[in-house]
Amino acid sequence: MAPLLEPFEFAFFRHGLIVATVAGALCGLIGVYVVLRSMSYIGHGLSHAIFGGAAASAAISFNFYVGAGLWGLASALLIGRVTRRRVIGSDAAIGVITTASFALGLALVNRFGAVRKSVDAALFGSILGVSRTDVWVVVGVALASAAVVFFGYRALLFTTFDPEVADASGVRTARVDALLMVMLALSILATMKVLGVVLIAAILVIPPVVARMLTDSFSKMLWLSSALGAGCGFVGMNLSYHLDISSGASIVLVGATLFGAVFAVTGPRGLRRAAAVHV
Repeated sequence: MAPLLEPFEFAFFRHGLIVATVAGALCGLIGVYVVLRSMSYIGHGLSHAIFGGAAASAAISFNFYVGAGLWGLASALLIGRVTRRRVIGSDAAIGVITTASFALGLALVNRFGAVRKSVDAALFGSILGVSRTDVWVVVGVALASAAVVFFGYRALLFTTFDPEVADASGVRTARVDALLMVMLALSILATMKVLGVVLIAAILVIPPVVARMLTDSFSKMLWLSSALGAGCGFVGMNLSYHLDISSGASIVLVGATLFGAVFAVTGPRGLRRAAAVHV
């Protein structure tokens, strides 16, 4: 038992564990909307776009959260605006905007050697880079996202399942879409230091997909996905310390193992539930 409790003696681990657990719950919550609206590629793209802002902030010694946050929000709103014009497909808009931002980040890393160490954690995740400030940031974003989901439940639900009817019924779907994009960008920003750019998209998708195989109720899917994400974060962070691997990799591997186990147990029944989610 003593070896299992050993990491709790270190403040950096306690901070990382809190952030990983809350971040998992946050990604699980937001991920439900991402999965049901077939927006998984947006989560992947935005994480790469925000990396550009993180690299730029490090290059000019600007606050990470302010710089990367403004960059991410601008990218998210720009993607939403280009997509709604229907001139080009959403996948093309994401490809252009996010890959250009990521390329800029890589260019800055190559140009300014001092930036490399600052963005390594953003790329792959690291419990060593988690501070007390990071704890408060991820907790704040999680509480704000939970409040948005609670108070905007009906509008988000309506827009998720039938956006055209919602628009015709007076729901301002453009604002709901923009709000969802902002929530997604903030969630990625808050969890980047633990999960890393490369693996954020996975933890946004795995908990809600597993929850979708376990229940066909949308309301149950919300809390179940959040609980599964929190569990992946908690277990993954402990494994990260004991196995000496990056926190993002261990958290995603725990989620992938959970997915494999649930898929094997539920079989065709889980797939039928996944195809028939209802309110």
